[in-house]
Amino acid sequence: MPSDLRRPPRTYSIRQLCLEFKCTPRALRFYEDKGLLNPARDGMNRVYNYRDRGRLVLILRGKRVGLSLLEIGEILDLYEADDTGTQQAVKSLRKFRERIVALEQQKTDIDDAIAQLQSGVCDLEKRLTETRPDLLPRATDYDQVLRRQLDGAEHNEA
Repeated sequence: MPSDLRRPPRTYSIRQLCLEFKCTPRALRFYEDKGLLNPARDGMNRVYNYRDRGRLVLILRGKRVGLSLLEIGEILDLYEADDTGTQQAVKSLRKFRERIVALEQQKTDIDDAIAQLQSGVCDLEKRLTETRPDLLPRATDYDQVLRRQLDGAEHNEA
């Protein structure tokens, strides 16, 4: 099957990809510097094709689940070696299973840390209730702190 039937000839500017994937031009240039993307050039402008767009999708998915850029690059390079995607699928499956194990361990560690903190909070609140209840933070103080944290997190995502 001719490759032009499988991959539309559409091209994308750096601006179009940044808007679509909510990333920065700097990020795309960084991925290019790392050899993960290889856009064509039209003078000084980068011209991304359908393949580059697909690679960007895989890069961002890999980053989202915690794969390193080196691991992502290894997976992407396997498609070049085997157009059927079989080697890429095998390597991806192994890497994904490894990440699941690592993330499950992190989740356990986080749950343990939260439990320890909650126990410490209870102990401290009990102690302050008995000795200096006037120093106990009010629930509204916690609400304000949480609101500021959420506002900061939303600002960082934008």
